[in-house]
Amino acid sequence: MARGTLDNALNAGRGILQLMPNWIPRTFNRPGKRLRLHPDDYLGFGIQRGFIEERWLSSTTCTQLDSCDAEEGLSRIRFADNTSTLREAVETFGAELIGDFLWKTYGRFPVFSKFFDYYYPSFHHVHHKKEEAERVGAQPKPEAYFFPPQMNATTLGTRPIAYFGFDPATTREQVLACLQMYTGRDNHITELSRAYPLTLGTGWYTPAGVLHSTGSLCTYEPQWCSDVSSIWQNVDEGLQRYDREYLFSYVPDDKKADLDYVLNIMDWEINTDPDYRKKYYRPPILALEDETYVEKWIAYGTDNQFAAKELTVMPGKEAMVRDSAAYGCIIIQGHGRFGVYKAEAAQMLRFGQPSADEYFVGERAARDGVRICNESDVEPMVILKHFAMNCGMPW
Repeated sequence: MARGTLDNALNAGRGILQLMPNWIPRTFNRPGKRLRLHPDDYLGFGIQRGFIEERWLSSTTCTQLDSCDAEEGLSRIRFADNTSTLREAVETFGAELIGDFLWKTYGRFPVFSKFFDYYYPSFHHVHHKKEEAERVGAQPKPEAYFFPPQMNATTLGTRPIAYFGFDPATTREQVLACLQMYTGRDNHITELSRAYPLTLGTGWYTPAGVLHSTGSLCTYEPQWCSDVSSIWQNVDEGLQRYDREYLFSYVPDDKKADLDYVLNIMDWEINTDPDYRKKYYRPPILALEDETYVEKWIAYGTDNQFAAKELTVMPGKEAMVRDSAAYGCIIIQGHGRFGVYKAEAAQMLRFGQPSADEYFVGERAARDGVRICNESDVEPMVILKHFAMNCGMPW
């Protein structure tokens, strides 16, 4: 999109960009079919690409898949021919859109969010610590989870329970023994872990370097812009096996057979912390409440990397909502107006169809305030908002 058209898009939204749905297919697991996509369209990318199991929100990063289009994963702006990306807008407007701090520090909007929608729990895997990620030209991937009731009304999947890290009594020798049998038989690595039931309306923070198997809830996941991982569970729920190459993903070529190196991808101290739940469980924290809206922090305490809020505008109310930083957001319940836009939560979208539920709010617009009107007399309007670290999160 030419600079003039991008100017027109930003001016039309008065500092807010409306975005197209950004679907992501996966060849593993099975879709929970809670993304509000038409049941016939979960193979929208073709059968070889697998089922659509994720929707990425305000993304300026690409998926790390050899089989995908070069720009897959980038959010597109709903304006003109809908082909320009949010990344182009950030590169074009810089500090004007995302603010001086993010532009001068990162030269981009360094976080995004997603819904992942797995009917079965994910494999036990780890996202590399900073040093190990940077050795292969990547970045670590800390992430947070929030479990919206609105996205889990039809089913909780097969196991709404997550595994995090290892039991504190676990030894490195035991973990190494599991990895050594990766090409032999089921290594049963989750038997060394700890399981936590997942509660709707709450969440967790998962630092880079933590082994985790996410549960079967449809999950809202704010995260750093990265897609690196190493899969340590070779047989997933008895359904799918993983070749050894997945264990050695994103490691230097001379370390492709070095299990000791792979062990160092994780943070042993955090993985075996006896107070893991106390430190990383994230119940909502009230940010602001009045007669028109309630706002809660749902992702916070993320080592000052990213954050998220849940905003609820009461039926029939209008609110002016101000934030200190740029953010991406999605409406998951209700309808009305979001700034200048007619806005509504999606109920059932066709593949390729635009929606009126997703927006990116520039810093200036966020600081000036977004006028949000709930046009329902009975139903709340619920919006999930994700930010980088410069948003004033509580801790």
